[in-house]
Amino acid sequence: MYPVDLILENARIYNSYFQRFFHGYLAVLEGRIFHVGLGEEGLEEFSAPARYDCGGRCLIPGLVDVHMHIESSMAAPLPFTDYLARCGVTTIVSEPHEIANVFGLEGIRAILDAAPDSAVEVLCGIPSSVPSTSAALETTGGEIGLEELKELLQDPRIACLGEVMNTRGVLSEPDCKPNVFTRYLRDRDPALPLEGHCPRLKGIDLSRYLFTGIDSDHTEHDLEEVKHRYFKGMFFELQRKMLLPEVVEFIVQNRLYEQTAFVTDDTMADALVDRGHLNALAREAVELGMPLEQAVYCASYTGARRMRLYDRGALAPGRLADMVLLSERAEDFLPQRTYKAGRLVWDAAAPAPTRSRTGMFPPHFYRSVQLSPIGEEAFRVPAPQGAQRVTVRAMGVNRLRTQTAEEHLSLPVRGGLVDWQGSGAALVCVFERHGRGGGVGHGFACGDLLQRGAVATTYAHDHHNLMAVGHSATDMALAAERVRQLGGGMAVAEGGEILAEIPLPVAGLMSEEPMEVIGAQLRGVQSALRRLGYRHYEPVMSLCTLSLPVSPALKITDKGLVDVAKGAVVPLFCEG
Repeated sequence: MYPVDLILENARIYNSYFQRFFHGYLAVLEGRIFHVGLGEEGLEEFSAPARYDCGGRCLIPGLVDVHMHIESSMAAPLPFTDYLARCGVTTIVSEPHEIANVFGLEGIRAILDAAPDSAVEVLCGIPSSVPSTSAALETTGGEIGLEELKELLQDPRIACLGEVMNTRGVLSEPDCKPNVFTRYLRDRDPALPLEGHCPRLKGIDLSRYLFTGIDSDHTEHDLEEVKHRYFKGMFFELQRKMLLPEVVEFIVQNRLYEQTAFVTDDTMADALVDRGHLNALAREAVELGMPLEQAVYCASYTGARRMRLYDRGALAPGRLADMVLLSERAEDFLPQRTYKAGRLVWDAAAPAPTRSRTGMFPPHFYRSVQLSPIGEEAFRVPAPQGAQRVTVRAMGVNRLRTQTAEEHLSLPVRGGLVDWQGSGAALVCVFERHGRGGGVGHGFACGDLLQRGAVATTYAHDHHNLMAVGHSATDMALAAERVRQLGGGMAVAEGGEILAEIPLPVAGLMSEEPMEVIGAQLRGVQSALRRLGYRHYEPVMSLCTLSLPVSPALKITDKGLVDVAKGAVVPLFCEG
């Protein structure tokens, strides 16, 4: 007789090596899988204090998300990971460059330590691009350099080098920070995964990028760019906006599963509560034609292998007992039970009460918005001397993408100031809020963004300064001042009143409320933005990437408008 801790019987058990399901049972001992049996053969030789009849349902490995950002959910680690357990996720590799842009190395350590009894194992990638570009283009509260990288490498919770976003620097500046990092890591640990971020890159430039050792990508592409990545042996991390019929068909037709993993990248609280997490991506992939068995494979095994997590991603003797029992219709990827190292962390039949803890971060993390009160005068834009009319650069927002285009708008001038209110163009201002000079960047935006009112936020990728966007100086001042008073977050205003808000007091990025509360608040903000005419498929993500100077084509920081391709600040006013 073999005494074990847990037996799961009468299950359709997924085998990652055959990429098929087999009927049988599974025994767990000391948090690891001891035995997997076919049918009932040998079952009588085991005894356990806990047994569970799976009712013939599918038992799969715990899901592994190897590219995501906890802070992007707007939730602190504890409420976030508690919610992931109900989605069947048991391991995440979070890249904490958001909080590192606010608090540097201290922020990364705080994220790792903020959920000591988490239902999900939290590993980290070392942020390679903090700031995402350089101090010449944006001001951040923290920076990660080579010395910080060396220090972080001593932590066993580090899984990889996080996404290298400064593509232009990698290709044109041999001594830029990402190149210094990759050269150091190639010498010290050549097998450490180096995560990439290279939108639109293909051909020889993509080969040059791969030659550095950075060999994955997760960004937004058309099918031709996807083909270039697979052809060159790149590991492709498939996030939701890349779950397109033509992309899934290409992967299925060419059986490219070994080079593919589902990742969530940025999943905000409302989407997490409404749709799910990595399980939702697997479900959508199946709906688009990917076989169930391959969807399980790309949601568990391939990501684990990519991150050298050889103790998970498969249900086999010696592996961690990270397991998910799915509902009767396995294709829905709805977990009935989730086990982490053999411990039941989610049971749909008896859901655990939501945990809410505050004060999990150092006290000064709750005082990160260092700004004086913001009034309407902050939104005056002086025109060039003597001008009666000006042509300005503007960020053109497309409802189908988070990338922008450069547009040129003609605006009137009155009393030496650009008369932008009522012009149809939205003013965009970024206020440096880390206590490092107080710079302010001005720009304009047009297209599929809000058509009236205003919104302000410190959730402004990646520098996370305070950004305000709007059509009324009164509403912009109201929204910006409300965010300042909240200690960070997001507020939407129109007609002199706040329509919706979400407080994010931890570093101006996260809330410690339960996920359902954060989701409801964010849902209110999204709804308010849509009422104000924001036509994007995900208004908050579109808004908050207007300030991301590594995503094409024209973006804004506290330094002003940034031409992403040139890697340079460009004038607000066009010559002539």
